[in-house]
Amino acid sequence: MLLSMGMEQLRKLPAVHKLLDHPVCRELIELHSHALVSRLAGNVIGDLRREILAGAEHESALLPDALAHEVAQRVQAQFQPHFRPVINATGVVLHTNLGRAPLADEAVDAIVRTASGYTNLELNLSTGERGSRYDHVERLICELTGAEAALVVNNNAAAVLLVLTEMAKGKSVVISRGQLVEIGGSFRVSEVMRASGAALVEVGTTNKTHLYDYERAIDDETGLILRVHTSNFRVVGFTHQPELADLVALSHQRGVPVYEDLGSGSLIDLRAYGIGDEPTIGESVRAGVDIVSFSGDKLLGAAQAGFIVGKQEYIQRIKKNQLTRALRVDKFTLAALEATLLLYRDEEKAKSRVPTIWMLLRTQESMAAEAERLRSLLAEVFGGRADVRVEEAMSQVGGGSLPTEELPTWHVTVRTRHFSLNELEHHLRHVDMPVMTTMQKEALHFDVRTIFPREIEVVAASVRDACGRIG
Repeated sequence: MLLSMGMEQLRKLPAVHKLLDHPVCRELIELHSHALVSRLAGNVIGDLRREILAGAEHESALLPDALAHEVAQRVQAQFQPHFRPVINATGVVLHTNLGRAPLADEAVDAIVRTASGYTNLELNLSTGERGSRYDHVERLICELTGAEAALVVNNNAAAVLLVLTEMAKGKSVVISRGQLVEIGGSFRVSEVMRASGAALVEVGTTNKTHLYDYERAIDDETGLILRVHTSNFRVVGFTHQPELADLVALSHQRGVPVYEDLGSGSLIDLRAYGIGDEPTIGESVRAGVDIVSFSGDKLLGAAQAGFIVGKQEYIQRIKKNQLTRALRVDKFTLAALEATLLLYRDEEKAKSRVPTIWMLLRTQESMAAEAERLRSLLAEVFGGRADVRVEEAMSQVGGGSLPTEELPTWHVTVRTRHFSLNELEHHLRHVDMPVMTTMQKEALHFDVRTIFPREIEVVAASVRDACGRIG
């Protein structure tokens, strides 16, 4: 019986040229090309044939309109960008998988202006002679951190590699065992040090390193003292690390420069707002650290970049290293960085205009109305088929920053027995404007901290679209 049904369905499959004669396919051919539509029509028929032979029933899918509609969807998918914007409803502010820091409007405008014509990327407009691309941001970052000089490369991993290569190739670098970190993508400080040609000298233990450990390790072969801020994990309990000022004093007494990899890199003291214990870049510079590096797309809230700031004599050496050209940033990154740094000249403006800082500083009270608005819209979408509530929850900073810090927030939660929430979550990733959510305790969660106010109604529209795709 099943075999005869399958044979009957196979006989109903049209030839490709018959399917191409459907009005929808003819219109697609006019818009695109006969070759493309013909290939995709053949794929639709071939896929159905294989599924029927495997025992699947596709009676409704064999109707001419259904087949043509499937061809149209596949044609549309051919021209759908793979790299797309999404809405972050996860509550992770610096979500690495979602591109970390969203840019300020000013930074976006700067990129558009830069992309639409020529720029003075490496032209000094005052003299008419060739200039340096780093001039566009060096003055600003020095002003904001108190450093003597600065350089920008394409990310902080590149900054670490460049500094170690220039300052310690063929020499040893002293580092506490408790700071031999590994971050995302298996990036290990020890491996980067090996790649730079520097020799690793570990001191202390995992949980305790004393000043005398450094003192004993410094010798004539020491090129750098490296201090790595453990921004993506915490060692708690019976621990000790020497004060930065004491480490700087010892190193300078022995004639060895100190390099600090701050990782996340913050220009605003978030501790003043009750968030974490992240040191600012200016603190390290004022403590006398010779070279400091940090990321641009984490707590700074700008484009992906690696900043290297510090003493003039060392930064000038690093600028002349041949790796600098290989690791340099492009004009779009510089445009975004300059626009973002300009906002930091006024801390109040940075707090309201830099999206990362704005999201981190949002209070539960300030998000309450948005949470209720989203709850109301989703309740309307589900029309009684789901229990939609506003619940207290916690957001995360993410991006390897402030790993133990949690921020009070509101979640709009969806619970139902009428359909699969896993299926809904799947379809939310495939609608025109994908929405990234989390599944917790048999509920779908939407964290309003990372949903921009302008996106509230868009989230509801995407949920409506996803619901319509559930079989």
